[in-house]
Amino acid sequence: MTNATYADAASRMQTGHAAGATLRALVIGLTAFLTVVDLFGTQAILPSLTAAYGVTPAAMGTAVNASTMGMAVAGLAVAFFSRRIDRRMGILLSLALLSIPTALLAVAPNLTVFTILRVTQGVFMSSAFTLTLAYLGEQCSAKDAATAFAAYITGNVASNLIGRLMSAGFADHFGLAWNFYLFAGLNLVGAVLVYFTVARTAKLAPGAASPGSPFKVWAEHLRNKPLRAAFAIGFCILFAFIGTFTYVNFVLVRPPLSLGMMQVGFVYFVFLPSIFTTPLAGRAANRFGTRKTFWGSLAVAGLGLPLMLAPDLYSIMAGLVLVGVGTFFAQATATGFVGRAATADRGSASGIYLACYFFGGLVGSAVLGLLFDRLGWAACVAGIGVSLAAAALLAIFLKKRPPQSAQAR
Repeated sequence: MTNATYADAASRMQTGHAAGATLRALVIGLTAFLTVVDLFGTQAILPSLTAAYGVTPAAMGTAVNASTMGMAVAGLAVAFFSRRIDRRMGILLSLALLSIPTALLAVAPNLTVFTILRVTQGVFMSSAFTLTLAYLGEQCSAKDAATAFAAYITGNVASNLIGRLMSAGFADHFGLAWNFYLFAGLNLVGAVLVYFTVARTAKLAPGAASPGSPFKVWAEHLRNKPLRAAFAIGFCILFAFIGTFTYVNFVLVRPPLSLGMMQVGFVYFVFLPSIFTTPLAGRAANRFGTRKTFWGSLAVAGLGLPLMLAPDLYSIMAGLVLVGVGTFFAQATATGFVGRAATADRGSASGIYLACYFFGGLVGSAVLGLLFDRLGWAACVAGIGVSLAAAALLAIFLKKRPPQSAQAR
């Protein structure tokens, strides 16, 4: 009877732990969704914005993705001041302030103002994003870190799907302005979520484990060869992702496909498989190692490139599914690796990684936009392939396991 009682108690404790882990993953994912829903949702209405402002696809694509410039700058700023920033308050204020430029986009009078507001959005999105990754790295054990990071990237995936669907639907039925008012409201919901969830966790130590100036900490990160490779990999991942999901919109609305705005929105159900596959990245990295997991994810993305060149909607969608699954899995793997491999201030390491990641998106939107305008979609897809190949080569420098000192932290 006693043994049965102990077994019953252990079973209840295990069930409670599993439920708590699931709830935590949901909160992490929802926070990510509300942080970056603005980043990709606007891409679903790129053709409409191009017509509204009377510019070329490359010009509008660069303006919409200018948010990545603000994200890169903010990532570096957070990396520099990481130890001085209270994680909870920083995330909360970033999400609350993000709603201001988001709402102002509804009344942007020209492309210059639109671009400036997108850059400003990027600053606040990146601050919240970077501080959340640092927070997870500091609060989670080495065992739970990969799963927590995967949950956060899964929320990112969901924002790509649901954000684009909402953007296309609202713009189609209520006009472009209401699209931005909707996202501003979601930003405020994110701030409220952080207020009620992060407040219940233990207060973070102010980075005492990373003595010295921020420049010394940065130098330590840059002397770490696996971390340097991860930073460059981040650049390549968003370079490829932005190029794919920015300029494919113009392929979809032009002959022979000639889809309407709402139809383009439904195409983004291609992100649905990624919502289910991305959470597995942490377990895959723990079981097979970072490099093998990363190479496998890039191979999946690469298989989708030739499919996107077919003049058939279903082939293009199949290609987009593979690129989405592969790049999101790679992003979750790389993000988790940075959080575990940093031997000093994890906040600054995450900031540098995200700065490289978002800078890759900015460069990708500009370079691949020029290829698309001048040489067409096939040249754009070729550029995406080059970026994925470069990331695969860089993965050679990723160790199967992060340094022992990082694991113990």
